[in-house]
Amino acid sequence: MATAAVIDFGSFSSLSGGRRVQAGLGPRIEPGEFEDSGTNHSSTEVGAIVGSSPALRAVLDQVRMVAPTGSTVLIGGETGTGKELIARAIHQHSARRHRPFVNMNCAAIPAELLESELFGHEKGAFTGAVAQRIGRFEQAHGGTLFLDEIGEMPLHLQTKLLRVLQEQEFERVGGNRTIQVDVRIVAATNQDLKKMVLENRFRADLYYRLAVFLLNVPPLRERREDIPLLASYFVQKHASRMGRKIEKIPMDALEALSNYDWPGNIRELQNVIERSVVLSMGPELEIPLPELPCKSARVVLLCSASNVSERSERARILQALQEANGMVGGPSGAAARLGLKRTTLQSRMRKYNIVRLFQ
Repeated sequence: MATAAVIDFGSFSSLSGGRRVQAGLGPRIEPGEFEDSGTNHSSTEVGAIVGSSPALRAVLDQVRMVAPTGSTVLIGGETGTGKELIARAIHQHSARRHRPFVNMNCAAIPAELLESELFGHEKGAFTGAVAQRIGRFEQAHGGTLFLDEIGEMPLHLQTKLLRVLQEQEFERVGGNRTIQVDVRIVAATNQDLKKMVLENRFRADLYYRLAVFLLNVPPLRERREDIPLLASYFVQKHASRMGRKIEKIPMDALEALSNYDWPGNIRELQNVIERSVVLSMGPELEIPLPELPCKSARVVLLCSASNVSERSERARILQALQEANGMVGGPSGAAARLGLKRTTLQSRMRKYNIVRLFQ
């Protein structure tokens, strides 16, 4: 049997650290870097934007252009494309880099609490307000406030946000003292705000105030050249966290990853790689290709995993079942150990004729 082609990155430690990815059967791949040398990356890869595709480089050129200006920026793009990383890069390459970067997801906070989160409140302003609390604007004073999912902000708050953008002042909820701040706004959305304006679901004046500089982050399917770099980066990130030593990615798996359309973009790719690292017991990454949705004709053949991959997956399932004393579900069951849903594991067990061994 012929040896499978692999991408070897044994010497690779971190794309954000400037190391190179060495492909065993191809030319050396240079990661595209865009980060501040003074940034601390001890817990997260803030500012490390991985890739070298023309689409990504065009975005980074725009970031370099607008970052030092102090202008308001509106970032558009699908879910999972890395809009927050772009916002952080803008902050890190601006004169405000040494001041706070404060982020808030407008969709993650209940509408009735959003005003207090943004502007803060005084003691006794409402039931449960037992103490004074400063909001995100005050926290970001001198720095940058990143408002993610800005399209989810209620209309009545859009009016108040517009005032802060224009006047750089506001009052806390329940207070009458005007507070002045110096904050740069970077907003992001995965919605069509122009369409929302026409439908009277987003204020036109706020849209034009936010869209001083429009920046669109391309989906992963439009920057396929970056997928091998991203996959290698995520393998090393998660392998290091889990105490695994993974040095190779099979070329057929890498090709399947590169040809898939990734509707969930980088976030979906990261989840697939993390699950693969969990399932990999040796130095070669084991990607369960049958789990990769085969929506594209380019991926169909690659999604039918080789017999070698199936034998490897069957062995991992047996090992997990033995470690879990035959338990499939539950927090310590085999499904949890493998990072799979219980029903998915049961389906795999039937596929590999394991179901009779563990009832």
